[in-house]
Amino acid sequence: MCGILGVVGQTPVNQLLYDGLQLLQHRGQDAAGIVTANGKTFHMHKGSGLVRDVFRTRNMRSLQGNAGIGHVRYPTAGSASCLAEAQPFYVNSPFGIVLAHNGNLTNTDELKSDMYRNDLRHINTNSDSEVLLNVFAHEIAARVEGASLTADAVFGAVEAVHRRVKGAYAVVAMIAGYGLVAFRDPHGIRPLIMGCNEVDNRTEYMFASESVALDCSGFKVLRDVLPGECVYVRFDGEMQSRGCAEKTQLAPCLFEYVYFARPDSVIDGVSVYQ
Repeated sequence: MCGILGVVGQTPVNQLLYDGLQLLQHRGQDAAGIVTANGKTFHMHKGSGLVRDVFRTRNMRSLQGNAGIGHVRYPTAGSASCLAEAQPFYVNSPFGIVLAHNGNLTNTDELKSDMYRNDLRHINTNSDSEVLLNVFAHEIAARVEGASLTADAVFGAVEAVHRRVKGAYAVVAMIAGYGLVAFRDPHGIRPLIMGCNEVDNRTEYMFASESVALDCSGFKVLRDVLPGECVYVRFDGEMQSRGCAEKTQLAPCLFEYVYFARPDSVIDGVSVYQ
């Protein structure tokens, strides 16, 4: 699987994302990537290898902004040697969206065909994460009226993703100029936890694959993102959440506890060590 991280802060988050990915490095060692948001501009750097090898000082300086997402990759779809499949992925329409995904889709081929024939979108790699990004982007575009984006449009898009996409997915994404979106499949197969931190009476939010990334970054654990839930955090710090699936059932992957996760993490309220 992979490790994902998302932050909406009050100060630059590049170092926070780097440190968080180091804490999640055990979840993926083939590639790493970070995207930060500075106003309506994304700054991205990603590459093959460990976090410490992908990011140099010059790369960190270019990752400007108070919000961002990160990813460490352990490929289960596509090719481990393909740099084009390193995440996060980006599409420029609507608004500009970047996405990092942990999980596996089971109807990727069907979605790819649907994307090509009906949504008129091109998928450039064999990664199911790029397919998921394009489904999400298409559903956002279908709900936008005019040139602005509402929280209802975001939640509606995630509802449509849950209807169309089958399989396991925990996601952090950013929409340029608006905010960060985090959601989890209706069965909660892959973990996603959220935490907060207070800075000058303003709240920062972090989302991560494992609680250890929150603990060691100074964030207080709030709760796990629920199966089928979407959490939307605007770049100004306003947070909203909504259940976006008709039927949900927590059915986490057992391998998270016996193989993927660090023993000092807590997933869905269960100590990995215990």
